[in-house]
Amino acid sequence: MSLPPILRERLRLPVVASPMFILSNPEMVIAQCKAGIVGSFPALNARPSEMLEPWLERIRGELADYDRAHPEAPSAPFAVNQIVHRSNDRLEHDLALCVKYRVPIIITSLGARPELNDAVHSYGGIVLHDIISNRFARKAIDKGADGLIAVAAGAGGHAGMQSPFALVREIREWFDGPLLLSGAIGHGAAILSAQAMGADLAYVGSAFIATHEAQASPAYKQAIVDGGAEDIVYTNLFTGVHGNYLRASIVGAGLDPDHLPESDPSAMDFGSTRSVKAWKDIWGSGQGIGAVKAVTSVAERVAVLSREYRQARERLDSIAF
Repeated sequence: MSLPPILRERLRLPVVASPMFILSNPEMVIAQCKAGIVGSFPALNARPSEMLEPWLERIRGELADYDRAHPEAPSAPFAVNQIVHRSNDRLEHDLALCVKYRVPIIITSLGARPELNDAVHSYGGIVLHDIISNRFARKAIDKGADGLIAVAAGAGGHAGMQSPFALVREIREWFDGPLLLSGAIGHGAAILSAQAMGADLAYVGSAFIATHEAQASPAYKQAIVDGGAEDIVYTNLFTGVHGNYLRASIVGAGLDPDHLPESDPSAMDFGSTRSVKAWKDIWGSGQGIGAVKAVTSVAERVAVLSREYRQARERLDSIAF
């Protein structure tokens, strides 16, 4: 099955930028779309909830202006992430605005609801659902999702534990629709690797934390530049769901990253009521940050990824078997 036009025709690099809690904002999304990749943000980043409509108006308006000025290279579409978990009391409000503004792509997390998928399909949008296992992938498609985001080991934030090789292959045995891969993708060669494994697009997050547009502190951005895979800690302590975080931020909060207790998953609150807050105090990050060498603009980051991607393709073509 080929990719739907929305995920094919306007992308200059096969990448969807993942929505990052607190960090993703209209500036980042607009810059990502102008650079030729799908930009995204969590609806919950617009706080209070009344801010979501101005955000959608701004993104729609600025991208439309850009497209009129650059018909030869129009912007990529944008996406909004909806947390479907019962703890999100804004879901109905936020979804209604996404329908009103005909958001092209909705990314759903921590739950799948047929009625949400139906609402997005009513205006021609598509739904991509992130999953950490083949079992959850089947449930998402059964409930009407159009595509899947395989969140494999090494991904930033709420990540799975399965190898991307295993997870993608199991999904591809029965699903030929849009498939994205997330997990330690911080270099253009990793984007090509994701496609070689069977994914259509790469899902990239942590590399964009170290950009001028990201709503992150200078210390957070520098920690991404300075860090590597060994600096990532996998724990469920901070939100009730297992995720990957920067060791330096855990130490900075006065905790021992090598001796963290387990959290009760039923107490999931995304860090909103704990004394140490994810993602404000405890910084999320994937294992692919070793490829990030400097804080740059979003446009520069995409340019580097594009150059690395082309070089990886050329290197692969030159190999004789």
